[in-house]
Amino acid sequence: MINRMSHACFYVLDQERAKQFYTGKLGFEVRSDVAMGGEFEGAGEGFRWLTVGPPGQPDVEIILADCGMGNDPETAAQIHALVAKGAMGTGVMATDDCQKTYEELSARGVVFTQEPAARPYGVEAIFRDDSGNWFSLTQHTGFTS
Repeated sequence: MINRMSHACFYVLDQERAKQFYTGKLGFEVRSDVAMGGEFEGAGEGFRWLTVGPPGQPDVEIILADCGMGNDPETAAQIHALVAKGAMGTGVMATDDCQKTYEELSARGVVFTQEPAARPYGVEAIFRDDSGNWFSLTQHTGFTS
């Protein structure tokens, strides 16, 4: 039986730049940063296994994956184009105070496409990472009718 989720994968355009964004701007911690060899099926010459996570969730790892990781060149190019276009929405990041977090992250250079606004489920703002992936930053207050 599956009992929890441990990893999620976000494709990024440049792993080193993404590492700096997620740690320096979002305040995440590096969990793994390892060069993997070509012994893994489909790895070719190898790849970089780079994971980060929020400080308050040590059991969660976000894989900052190169678009080519595990993909043939044509598929990697398609994924790269979709990420660069901003067509990859990747998830929701929770906060206790959306307005305050919005102000803190904006001051660090995080680009928001939507400022905090009231929604039926709480307060939400939308931002993009340095690769173009977009995220909902949400302060959950529950659903109302």
